[in-house]
Amino acid sequence: MLTYVPESTPAAGMRRTARRPLGLVALIGGVVVAVGVSLLVGSRSIDVSTVLAALTGQPTDATEQMVVLSLRIPRTMIGLVAGAALGLAGALMQGLTRNPLADPGLLGVNAGASLAVVIAISMFGVTAPSGFVWFAFLGATVAAVTVYAVASGRTGPTPLGLTLSGAAVAAALTSVTTLVLLRDLDTLGQYRFWSVGSLVARDIGTIGTLAPFLLAGTVIALLLGRSLNGLALGDDLARGLGQRVGLSRLAAGLAIIVLCGSATSLAGPLVFVGLVAAHTARRLVGSDYRWILAYSIPIGAMLVVLADTLGRLIVQPAELEAGIVVAVIGAPVLMAMVRRGQVMIR
Repeated sequence: MLTYVPESTPAAGMRRTARRPLGLVALIGGVVVAVGVSLLVGSRSIDVSTVLAALTGQPTDATEQMVVLSLRIPRTMIGLVAGAALGLAGALMQGLTRNPLADPGLLGVNAGASLAVVIAISMFGVTAPSGFVWFAFLGATVAAVTVYAVASGRTGPTPLGLTLSGAAVAAALTSVTTLVLLRDLDTLGQYRFWSVGSLVARDIGTIGTLAPFLLAGTVIALLLGRSLNGLALGDDLARGLGQRVGLSRLAAGLAIIVLCGSATSLAGPLVFVGLVAAHTARRLVGSDYRWILAYSIPIGAMLVVLADTLGRLIVQPAELEAGIVVAVIGAPVLMAMVRRGQVMIR
């Protein structure tokens, strides 16, 4: 079993408690800075004055105005929304499973969304990213529900059961996806662009379509902070404190499905965002999930937006997809967690 080994002491916990609100404000400020950088920086060099003119509707170069309004703003907004949702879902998932390595891939969300997109392309001829949204959302939902049902058994889902069933379902769905792609090269060409987690050519209108789901998932997740603190003590102790463990897990599972499904359908299967955001939040605020959840939102948003911005600069004049940049960042974080002894297998 994977267990998080806290490094905090009582004195460190008191210091964290005092500075938590200020830290949250600072992170929100960081998100604002990340948005500004995303709008100002890109593979095409555009003056600050031109960007500001485009944003305020003042006359400016038509091509550069199009780059700002039609390319940079949509990808920045989608990066913000997808990153925030995945960061929150990752923290919620780690609290639900008591697994510090939990990520949307754990419950088969990415695998379910990927298979649904492949089906949409190969069987229904869907080619536009905007057309993948509902297929990806449905696939992520079905996969997560299946994992939850398999893990439930007679006594309800357990952290170990969720982890094992998630790995099994994800492996099965990935195998089916690979089989379809190997038999259909045209589908592979369409799917490859979506699967790497690119924010380019995404329809910003899908944010409005998915907004009710994202809002509902966010509200449910934030209301579960105290419940996750109880679950961290163990099921028996949580029940002894009067907590309805089954209901808490059901609500958390529902929020994870909605948040991950929405984010994956928007930006593709971005890996490591939930892991990095939740781990960073825990390092900053300690073990209180009420604050871990709140911190994970701006951290996840900032991570995806900055990764997308960095991807525009690394291989100019071409671009590197945000999903690849996030993976490069996330892998060292995972190795550092194991190296420092914050994760134990027992």
